[in-house]
Amino acid sequence: MFDLMPIAFRNVNQLWAYILTEALKRLGLTCAIICPGSRSTPLTIAFAQQAPEIEAISILDERSAAFFALGQAQATGRPVVLVCTSGTAGANFYSAVIEASYSRVPLLVLTTDRPPELRDCHSGQTVDQLRLYGTYPNWQTELALPSADMGMLAYLRQTVIHSWERAQTPTKGPVHLNIPFRDPLAPVPDGTDLSYLQSQFHPEDFFAGIASITQFPILRLRSVQVPHTSLREAAPTTALSTSSPYFSTRGCANDCAQYKFPIPQEWKECDRGIIIAGVAQPSQPEEYCRAIAHLSQTLKWPVLAEGLSPVRNYAELNPYLISTYDLILRNQQLAKQLAPEMVIQVGEMPTSKELRSWIDATQPRRWVIDKSDQNLDPLHGRTTHLRISVEDIKVEEINLSFSSDYLQQWCDAEAKVRLAVDETMGKIDEIIESKAAWLISQILPPGTPLFIANSMPVRDVEYFWKPNNLGVRSHFNRGANGIDGTLSTALGIAHRQQSSVMLTGDLALLHDTNGFLIRNKFVGHLTIVLINNNGGGIFEMLPIAKFDPPFEEFFGTPQDIDFAQLCATYNVQHELITSWQHLQQRLNPLPNHGIRVLEVRTNRKHDAQWRKDNLGQFAVDIKI
Repeated sequence: MFDLMPIAFRNVNQLWAYILTEALKRLGLTCAIICPGSRSTPLTIAFAQQAPEIEAISILDERSAAFFALGQAQATGRPVVLVCTSGTAGANFYSAVIEASYSRVPLLVLTTDRPPELRDCHSGQTVDQLRLYGTYPNWQTELALPSADMGMLAYLRQTVIHSWERAQTPTKGPVHLNIPFRDPLAPVPDGTDLSYLQSQFHPEDFFAGIASITQFPILRLRSVQVPHTSLREAAPTTALSTSSPYFSTRGCANDCAQYKFPIPQEWKECDRGIIIAGVAQPSQPEEYCRAIAHLSQTLKWPVLAEGLSPVRNYAELNPYLISTYDLILRNQQLAKQLAPEMVIQVGEMPTSKELRSWIDATQPRRWVIDKSDQNLDPLHGRTTHLRISVEDIKVEEINLSFSSDYLQQWCDAEAKVRLAVDETMGKIDEIIESKAAWLISQILPPGTPLFIANSMPVRDVEYFWKPNNLGVRSHFNRGANGIDGTLSTALGIAHRQQSSVMLTGDLALLHDTNGFLIRNKFVGHLTIVLINNNGGGIFEMLPIAKFDPPFEEFFGTPQDIDFAQLCATYNVQHELITSWQHLQQRLNPLPNHGIRVLEVRTNRKHDAQWRKDNLGQFAVDIKI
């Protein structure tokens, strides 16, 4: 006898689903998010049978389910499976698939479908699901109809393996499998003779050799000698990769870990360079921050760290950390004095519009360090993409031929502006939106996962997040910068993780209130810091705010929701925050389980006016 699940004997659909789920389990899948429906019955049953190795979570709303899966994949770094029935169900995954593509998050999307003979004939719950997500998946295909033929079972196994790999290499992202099933969908006999499996199918042989690609070492670039003229003379759009003549993989089997990219001579000779630590969610944040710090200290270049970068949460590693650059650059004289000749951009460009405008105006020579194959230069400057990670750079002792006056200017400006910000914020007793990000940066328990919503929360983090040594793990959906799935993503990040926090505005939360339906399946704790200014605060910062009507109705869009009643509907704890001391008490320590909303009520127009009055003033009198 062999250990094939007995239920797989019932019909060919169930056998097909068993092969698929068993392969995924052996590859390392631990979480599958399943939306209810009929056509997906074989997969639902198969995933349920794989417990406890695979946790199968039922979530009603497909959009919410997709973002919950996105959050889980962000938190764990491993692919998460999404399953839905046929028809429009899969369309509700679309926005999360887009975000996963741009944010490089591994998702394996399994949309079940009617068989080909029931398409294009007005059969119920049938839409065209082929290439449903356009060009966003890393890879996509439709599986063959289920078959009990051994050759076809091997085809299914290998297609699943390939799908798993493509979700993670060469760049993480979504993969879409469209999976047709004929009736019967329930695990009842379908007339197929499966008795031959008793003698021909041996699971341990069939699945032998399957292993998660994460179990194998990552190959690193070797140290090579690069003539400094090669990079200097390269075209602005040059992209260096492992296939470039600048790299060699010979001898990789023996000393992969020693392969490093040498520092270009141009960097060594430049006395007016900066490093921009942009938007990033590295799997090993401390190593990532240490690598940036080593490069900074070697070159004597300051590090302008985005509020969403882990660099601000490992501040002691980097003595040349600049956190107030957005405020500094609002002083036009300082911006002119600090214009760089060269820029190393690590990861994606920061949120700051001031920084982008400054880089665009000064047109420095730029290098983008990122392992992906994507174009990360929205400014279309004189840019070379180095397709490596910052950890792959070979840091060495360099005798620089210049003094570090430029670095000192940045550090002096940072010290003065940081002091002005901290003194100002420390004296504010009234509840204003901007102080929340500044306060949270200093009071969370060490290592807390924090999801930061788009619109104003992410910008207040950029302006005011104070460098700390708390190791806070910031998460965000900055791929497409939308407010879709904010709550569900945060719950996915917090599920079975350390007690977590989300910072969000009211509209982003309301846009995803179906996420609260996950509460009965959620394991862990999430505190939601809700900045309720009754509308779209970010629009108050835009020129359209001067045109009312129609501003308030179509842009401000107040919803006038009683969040205490809303939370009661979902059986979620709610508390109105009345002071900053009150908020601080509720954020440290954090509870161990449940979902809690801490509502911070602010005045939208007053918040906007405060920013307009103050953002440009912190550095107005600074001289260096």
